Amino acid sequence: MEEWIMVIGLTLMAGMAMPAGALLAGVESIRPNWLDEERRHGIIAFGGGALLSAVALVLVPEGIEVLSPASSAFWFVLGGAAFMGLDLLLYRINTPASQLAAMLSDFIPESIALGAAFAAGGSGGVLLACLMMLQNLPEGFNACRELRASTHYAVRRVTALFALMALLGPLCGLLGYGWLAQFPSVVAGVMLFAAGGICYSVFQDIAPQAKIDRHWAPPMGAVLGFVLGMVGHQLTMA
Repeated sequence: MEEWIMVIGLTLMAGMAMPAGALLAGVESIRPNWLDEERRHGIIAFGGGALLSAVALVLVPEGIEVLSPASSAFWFVLGGAAFMGLDLLLYRINTPASQLAAMLSDFIPESIALGAAFAAGGSGGVLLACLMMLQNLPEGFNACRELRASTHYAVRRVTALFALMALLGPLCGLLGYGWLAQFPSVVAGVMLFAAGGICYSVFQDIAPQAKIDRHWAPPMGAVLGFVLGMVGHQLTMA
């Protein structure tokens, strides 16, 4: 199969996890007790662990192969600083869709990085897409709950909005694959920028949501998420 077709398919698959998460939030509105609080927090932690494995096993290793230590550190820190700046902006404007904005701020650079991974000829593109999907499912769930609470949009409307947003994935993926393929140093920079931003997001947004007082199981979701990424990485390297 042509690589550009795989980029389109994988980024779309990862993006469609967002409306899938919104549909799960709709199930919760019909059956409020179908998913208890401890399991919900465990799922959030699972997505965070999967993201950390993407950073540690795909984005950083493939990014530092091309750049010098100083350049690698620059792009990684710049990604974290950019995501922090976005967080500060969202806080100051007090938007009712902060979770939605955070979800998009993750998805867009990750899609570019996925296309860039294929452009670089690495083996981590498929794994990264799967980990993005695991992340977008709980993020879509939380963003839908936030939007419905602040705007009273119907689940059907939020799901349709998220499905349209998912189309940004193939566009960004093709940008990373087609335009950046001839610039390996830029590809590496994009990967490390995304890695720094993801690292910031995990500890700013995801990890605090995973904790519950007097409950110790949810953080194990992060361990399982990382293990899944680790095993997937080993299988793709075989």
